[in-house]
Amino acid sequence: MEALKACYGDGSSDSDSESAPSFPTSSNSEGFTPLPPPPISLLDPPNFLGPQDLPIGQTRVRSFPHVDGNYALHIYIPVNIPSPSKKELAAFLKRVSSQEPSLNVVDVDVPLNVLCKNDEKLEQIAFGREFHISLGRTVAIRVHQIDSMVSMLRQKLQNQHNYWIDFNKWEVFINDDHTRTFLSLEVVQGGLVEITKQIEAVNTIYRLHNLPEFYKDPRPHISLAWALGDITHSLKKVVDEEMKKNAVGKSLKKCIFNCKFEGVECKIGNKTYTIGKI
Repeated sequence: MEALKACYGDGSSDSDSESAPSFPTSSNSEGFTPLPPPPISLLDPPNFLGPQDLPIGQTRVRSFPHVDGNYALHIYIPVNIPSPSKKELAAFLKRVSSQEPSLNVVDVDVPLNVLCKNDEKLEQIAFGREFHISLGRTVAIRVHQIDSMVSMLRQKLQNQHNYWIDFNKWEVFINDDHTRTFLSLEVVQGGLVEITKQIEAVNTIYRLHNLPEFYKDPRPHISLAWALGDITHSLKKVVDEEMKKNAVGKSLKKCIFNCKFEGVECKIGNKTYTIGKI
C-alpha cells in the first residue's frame, strides 16, 4: 500500500474544489503521461471512513473525518415538487409543526414554525428547491476512484426507461446514530420497483469499490423536515393522527403527489455528474 501511495500521491488534493482532479502524472523522457488507475483489489477498505452518521433522509451530515484527497459521494434521483401540490403539503406541515415545534426545514435549517407564519415563504423556501431520492449511502471515495465510479454508474444506469414516481405516504425516519429525526414522503407504489433496481445496480458498483452498500430493505423517500435527537415516537403519533384525519372519506392509497423520473445524478465533492437523462 505504501508503494501504491508513492505512485499515486498521498491524497493531498483539495477535496473542496469545484471540479474533480485529474490523475497525477509521471515525468519521463517523452514528456508527461497519465498513470492508469490502480486495480480494484487495492482500493481502500470501507472502514477507512471512520464513524458513520449518515441520515436516512436527504440532509447529509458529513460525520466521517475530512481527509485531503477524499471526496463525498452521493448518488440520487432529482425530484421537483409540482406547484399544485405545494399548498396541500404546506397545510400538512403547518398542522404537524403546530404540535412539534422542534422541526426545521431540510437543507435550509430554518425553524418550520417560523415559516408557517407566512404561507408564501413556506411554499417558496420549503418546496422551492430540488429534493433527492438517494440510491446509495453518502460515503467518501479517494481521488483514484472517481473516474471508475462515474464510468460504471453510466454503464449501469445510463439507459433508463421513463416512469412515474408516486409519493403515497408520510413517514418518520431516523439516522443511524439516532441524532436526527426526519419527516419524509415515501414511495410505496408507483416507481418503487424501478428505484429498487437502480439501488441494486448502485450496490453492485459500491461492492466493486469496497464501499458499504445501501440499507438492506431500502425505502425510497424525500425528506421535508428534521429535528434534533430521537423524536420518532411523538412525531409519528402526530403524523398518524393527521393522516387519519386527511383520509376520512378518501382512499388510503391516495397519491400525495407524483413526478416523472428524469434521470440519475452523482455528486462528488462539489461537482455534479449527469449519469443518465430521459
